[in-house]
Amino acid sequence: MFASARKSADVERLKAEGFEAVQLDLDDSDSIRQAVAQVLEWSGGTLDALFNNGAWGQVGAVEDLSREVLRSQFESNFFGTHELTNQVLPLMRKQGYGRILYNSSVLGFIALPFRGAYNASKFALEGLVDTLRLELHGTDIHPVLIEPGPILTKFRENAYRKFKQNIDAAHSPFHKVYQKMEQKLQTEGPAVPFTLPPEAVLQKVIYALERPRPKIRYYVTVPTYLFAFLRRVLPFRVLDWIQRKV
Repeated sequence: MFASARKSADVERLKAEGFEAVQLDLDDSDSIRQAVAQVLEWSGGTLDALFNNGAWGQVGAVEDLSREVLRSQFESNFFGTHELTNQVLPLMRKQGYGRILYNSSVLGFIALPFRGAYNASKFALEGLVDTLRLELHGTDIHPVLIEPGPILTKFRENAYRKFKQNIDAAHSPFHKVYQKMEQKLQTEGPAVPFTLPPEAVLQKVIYALERPRPKIRYYVTVPTYLFAFLRRVLPFRVLDWIQRKV
């Protein structure tokens, strides 16, 4: 198993923990190609599976998102993931098998206010993966979506940093909403309802890798299961009301 990280310090930490690790920046095409080449050199030219798990979340109202900020969100969460996948697909076709896992989100099929950039990137990712699955029918290459909800990571910490960096909260019509939002963004871990540890995602990844015929989607947390159900049974306007209250 090979691990990757964007920052060199994190790569060194992974190596110290016993992983074979490579630096990989999804915003950089050269970095993607070099990382894949290094992994294939280590593996002897084969690759059983790829787990796409690089993403971050930009918080802010849609009308407060500049084109540059939205593009930055998509570079990591969508374009980089797509390019990395396309780097390994020819190899998987040649060897005749493979699993391509994508860490999506409950926000890949349910929108929440002030999450527009992240919502859009994950909705786009899910559409791409659904299409890829149809196109790979008849092969032994299986694209799989993992859909967590709140997981104990640095996601909120990083989202808060990007919010402060990219959103002009003081001059926004939503400045009062942002004041409350900032308090929530600085709350991490078990204080957030239904938060599970990273091992909950790992369990679904293992299922997707080991099952002879993996599911198309794996839900992880209570909110994911709940919203998947509500999306099937509720009228859109009722669902909108619920989403506004979350």
